[in-house]
Amino acid sequence: MSTPWKLLPRCALFFSLFLRLCVADVGTAAYYGPPYTPTVCFGGDTSRFPANNLFAAAGEGVWDNGAACGRAYVVRCLSSPTPKACVNGSTVQVEVVDQGSMLNSMPSTNGTTLVLSKAAFQKIASSTASIINIEFAQ
Repeated sequence: MSTPWKLLPRCALFFSLFLRLCVADVGTAAYYGPPYTPTVCFGGDTSRFPANNLFAAAGEGVWDNGAACGRAYVVRCLSSPTPKACVNGSTVQVEVVDQGSMLNSMPSTNGTTLVLSKAAFQKIASSTASIINIEFAQ
């Protein structure tokens, strides 16, 4: 067997891992404010919330029958109907703590892919926007 054929499995593994890191989904995001508890994921246990208040509620497309609880997503603002709402080059990492359709406080827009805590939303967009188009990856 020649040397290039021996490297093929290693190269295929490298590229499959690399491509997985480069793939992201697109969707929409809104924001919500307190009260953040109780949540579908953790009830009233506030110790399960990230200390930096960077968390989200999953919309139906991400919720996955509750499997989204605790998942982390990196989110970036792509665009918004509100001019200049996105913070250029900014991303935020959030942890899913709730289900978007079951929130205790109203989101800025219903039916979005992710509903970010206000602190998380403001890392990537102006809160003058009620909805933004996002790119997100787990």
